[in-house]
Amino acid sequence: MNKQLLATCIVLATLGGCADPLYDTYRDQPLVAKVDKGMSKQQVLSIAGQPASQSTRTERPGSCLDYRLTHANQQQPYAVSFDAADKVDHTGFMTCAQWSAKQRDDKESITSGGGGGY
Repeated sequence: MNKQLLATCIVLATLGGCADPLYDTYRDQPLVAKVDKGMSKQQVLSIAGQPASQSTRTERPGSCLDYRLTHANQQQPYAVSFDAADKVDHTGFMTCAQWSAKQRDDKESITSGGGGGY
């Protein structure tokens, strides 16, 4: 087998292992499939309905909606975060509290000079 073809096969096999299993499981749910960055809070509510909870963001002005996705009797948290203008700036398979903690940790890492030399 030629070296370039072998290298291509290795890269493709590696990338295949990087798929997000949560996204694959929930990708057909309207909240995951239809909500995009820049959408208004009203658009999100019309797609997803009322959230399980809503919170005010503390690290950056805005708010966050917590939803619970269900598939095959399994529940998964999903957060939709909004900037100060009520436009989606982040979505993810975590709670709003987890998202806020991650933002705090990232901010502390940057201000303390952490980051491992990236």
